[in-house]
Amino acid sequence: MKLGIHAYAWCSQWSNKTLDLIDRVKGMGLDFIEIPLMCLETFDTRAVRERLKRVNLGAVTSTVLLGDTDITSDNPLVQARGVEYLAACVRATAEIGAQSFSGVIYAQHAKPMPSRPGEQHWRRSADSLRQVARLASDLGILIGLEPVNRYESCLINTCEQALRLKAMIGEACVKIHLDTYHMNIEEKSFYEATKRAGKDLIHYHLCENDRGIPGTGLIDWDGIFKALAEINYQGNAALESFVDCTDNMNTWVWRQLAPSGDQLLREGVAFIHSKQKEYGLE
Repeated sequence: MKLGIHAYAWCSQWSNKTLDLIDRVKGMGLDFIEIPLMCLETFDTRAVRERLKRVNLGAVTSTVLLGDTDITSDNPLVQARGVEYLAACVRATAEIGAQSFSGVIYAQHAKPMPSRPGEQHWRRSADSLRQVARLASDLGILIGLEPVNRYESCLINTCEQALRLKAMIGEACVKIHLDTYHMNIEEKSFYEATKRAGKDLIHYHLCENDRGIPGTGLIDWDGIFKALAEINYQGNAALESFVDCTDNMNTWVWRQLAPSGDQLLREGVAFIHSKQKEYGLE
């Protein structure tokens, strides 16, 4: 299993001013950095690729859809804009030499809804993502559907729902991305959800239930690592914790979750490494 960290541990928006984070992650002895693609206009693929290559660090990318790129919208123009944006993200992922792109890419993040989503929302999402997936397949990129909690998505909250959408899309490059923070709210069992993802699992966010230091809260780490060992998981897993203040409060972290970001990362990485060793996933 490859261990990495999300760039949001330090920054609220990626740009060439944050390229030094690649060196910082390499210095922590991690395998990859997860880079957000929320602002493609400031994403210099050549600079990122060259810095990654210089320090020999892997990378994955992720994003979320907003209101003007919601592929489940009843407005065909918004749907088309969403497909165009996701396609651009896939191309950017390929251009930096990464091999997977994931996140809340199936519907608007935190979309307000007056009622439960209907079949039309699932169909629009599947039809749109099928177009993106075919491009991703041509470029050798895997796409991960990330279930998130009910306050951040009305469409996909569980691994089972993600697998349903994957089946509707019907493209082999579409996979599953799990996140322990969201699973803590929506899943009945960390172990069962991880096993359910099985061979389709390509990315895992390792977060404590409060997004503080992993190992200090309520997450069933033994259940998670037992399942990962049983499926012989060799994919990517990233810490996604937010402590240091940034100008992006969409992380919804309103109190200090650890004495410092550096301490959270140092102790969190050490804890995850100990679980990898315990369950033979180094």
